[in-house]
This record gives sequence, structure tokens and C-alpha cells, in this order.
Amino acid sequence: MSSHISNNRPNPDQVLVDIADYILDYKINSDLALKTAHYCFLDTIGCGFEALTYPACTKLLGPIVPGTYVPNGAKVPGTPFQLDPIQAAFNIGAMVRWLDFNDTWLAAEWGHPSDNLGAILAVADWISRNRIAEGKKPLLMIDVLESMVMAHEVQGVLALENSFNKVGLDHVILVKVASTAVVSKLLGLSKDELINALSLAFVDGQSLRTYRHAPNTGSRKSWAAGDATSRAVRLALIAQKGEMGYPSVLTAPVWGFYDVSFKGQPFKFQRPYGSYVMENVLFKISFPAEFHSQTAVEAAMTLYQQLKDLGKSSDDIKSIKIRTHEAAIRIIDKKGPLHNPADRDHAIQYMVAVPLIFGRLTAADYENNVAADPRIDELREKITCFEDPQFTTDYHDPEKRSIANALTLELNDGTILQEVIVEYPIGHKRRREEGIPKLIEKYKINLARVFAEKQQNTILESTLEYDKIINIPVNELVDQMV
Repeated sequence: MSSHISNNRPNPDQVLVDIADYILDYKINSDLALKTAHYCFLDTIGCGFEALTYPACTKLLGPIVPGTYVPNGAKVPGTPFQLDPIQAAFNIGAMVRWLDFNDTWLAAEWGHPSDNLGAILAVADWISRNRIAEGKKPLLMIDVLESMVMAHEVQGVLALENSFNKVGLDHVILVKVASTAVVSKLLGLSKDELINALSLAFVDGQSLRTYRHAPNTGSRKSWAAGDATSRAVRLALIAQKGEMGYPSVLTAPVWGFYDVSFKGQPFKFQRPYGSYVMENVLFKISFPAEFHSQTAVEAAMTLYQQLKDLGKSSDDIKSIKIRTHEAAIRIIDKKGPLHNPADRDHAIQYMVAVPLIFGRLTAADYENNVAADPRIDELREKITCFEDPQFTTDYHDPEKRSIANALTLELNDGTILQEVIVEYPIGHKRRREEGIPKLIEKYKINLARVFAEKQQNTILESTLEYDKIINIPVNELVDQMV
């Protein structure tokens, strides 16, 4: 006996409708969210400038066809490129994510919501240049910051209760969905068109996490978000032309996202969309390291100084115990050979060993010339990780959102140093007052990597003050950065 599936066109899935309603109707009234978005913009674009000093990143940038120039196209900060918005989104998205140094959101799913800046800035700049060519007013940077708040919120709220990594999917699916939503608004899509665009994002085959895990960890994790933002722009533009959507893309029996990719489970939601995610986002300020290890690296820096004060070094260490949370065990507890920088910045043992040896952890410390130091692998072998259930509980607590790690060193002479515990990294909301000056310092250092002093000063004059940057046309600010 055959069973027929109804061919009546259903109403759009509620998840799609809720996102569209939020994007089109919600008014951002949170000064904290908007001012945090300002700092997030500075930090994110600064991370992109640092990435421009790495040939592995820059070789992927520019137009698909060499020599292509797009009149009124989006400009890529820090480069001479002016591209179509799809390729510009890839360029910017790859830059800001390359070194794993932009912001982070940790929940059932983790990710980096500022990855969405690739799509937001490319489209806002492209729209602005075309408006000016038509004698119209460009978008202002406040439009970029508001779009960032909304992209953070869509990505982050979807991540709170829904673990895509547990079904093997990479978190960049959330970048694609969030970017599709906010870019659709910037482009002026109607509610029906926006819902169609979102459905197209979910219909896509999604990226596997293969490139983030042993034995296949590789550099795709550094451009995967750029790929997601460029796809988002393409889908929004297709929907703008009137291309149809798929209303039950999530819930359709057999063929929908839930049945095909999410083990039949519908999405769960902890809270409605607002501005919570941007207000609570985590900045990577001190170390370009996978965020679950940030507090471990901070503890290792403290222990490096203690060893130094005792007249000892990493050579005197017999063993290291890391008390940590479940997500860190699952993602970055890694033994055996590490094959490339992408492998190393997702290994907590490597990220702890380097500061214990050298008293630092920079992006350059993941490169082959540093990794060749035999002391690193020797120290990695002495490190053991184990889960503290309370750390895991506090990690998921929406009022705490801690990312705790605790390190205990035993020395060769039998001395056991007092455990060093760090619950909240310097980029955490609870340490904003301490962190923002360091974030600004990081931004200035990154500007100096790319621009001459006069251009640095021009950019700083335009960007450091919130009340000033929000009123600058997007294209004018981008022009200052090329």
C-alpha cells in the first residue's frame, strides 16, 4: 500500500517567519548592543588587516577572474580590489576569520557571529556606491552596526539550544542563515522574499565539520565563513529577482532539513530574538586561539611567570593537568601529530605549551618554524585534560556563560604549584571594562600592519568614537581603508 504526501502548499515554517519578523520589524533600542557592535566592528576589521600579512590568506583574495574590476562594486578593506558583492563578501569574510581572532559565541553550538560582517559590509558598500551613482543617499555606518546586532542575534539564538556539530554540520550554516536575513533587509526585500531567501539557505547542502577535526583539520576552516557569507549574498539576490522559496524546508517529512540533517528534531529556542547576543558576545583580545582554550592560555601565561620567578622553566615540568569543560574535551583535546597551523590552533595542548615555553601566544606561533621546536611536542605529551562537570554546567548557564579552565603543574622535583583557575576570559562581558582598552590597542596594532601613519590617523579619527562613526557613509569609511 502506498502512502501519499499532500501536495498542498503549506504556510512557511514558523522558524522562517519569526526570523523575518525580527529582521523587518524589531527596533534596536539597546545602547549596550549598538556600542558593543561598534567595538565588534573595530575588532573584526582589524583581524582582517592582520590576516593580510599572511600569504596563505591573500592568495585566495581578489576577483575570481584576475584583473576584473567592478564599477560601483564593493571595495575590500586593506586591498586594491573592487568586486561584485558576492566575491567581496568572500574576501572580507575570509580575512576576518583567517586567524581565528574575531569574536565568539559559545552555547549548544559555537561560532563567530562577526563572520557576518563579510556579507554586511560588502553589500552595504555596494548599495551605497550605486545609490550615489543614482544621486541618492548612501547607507550610514549605523546601518552596518544595526545589521551586525541582528546577525549576531539570529546566529546566536539559533545556537543556544541547537547543536549542529553533534550531527556533523559546521556552524557556518548559521553564518549563511544570519547573513541571508540581514542582507535581504539591506537590499529591501519584502517579507515573502526574505522568507524565500531563508528557505534557500536551509535547502542548500551544508558544510561538514570534516575540516575542523582530526585527522583532516585544515585551512578551509579559515575561509568557510567567507564562503558562507558569499553564498548568503547570492541567495538574497536570487530571491530579490523573484525566485521562489520552499516554505516547509525545515518540517517537510522525509525531505526537509529536520529529517535529513537534524535527526528528525525540530529547533529549540531559549529566548526570543532581541539584542542579547551582541550584548554578551565574547571578544578574543589577547590570544588568537580557539575560544574554549582562551582561559587555559591565560592561566598558562600566569604559570610561565611563576616558573620564571622560581628560577625555573618549562624544562622543569613533569606533568600538567587541565581541568576543563566538556566542549573543550570534544573539540580541542588533541594528541598525536599536528600537521598545519589550523591543526595547532585547535589543540589545547599546543596552545598551553607555547606560552609555558615562550611566555606568549601569537598567530605566528602556529607556523611551521615555531612548531618545529621539539620542546612543544615534549610538553604536549605531559598534558592531561579532564572534565569538571561544574565547569560544563557554568558554560551553559545563561547567567554565567563561563569558559573555565584550571591548570596544575607538577615539577620534576615533586613540587606541585597551586592550581591557576580562570573562569572568564578577558573578552567576556564580565571583564568588559578591563578588556576594551586592550581591544582598542589590538585594533591600532592591526591598522599599523597595513597602513602608513597618516592613513592610520585618518581611520582612527573616523572610527574610535561611536557618535562619529555612526554618521559616516559606508562607502566613505571603506574608502579610507583601501
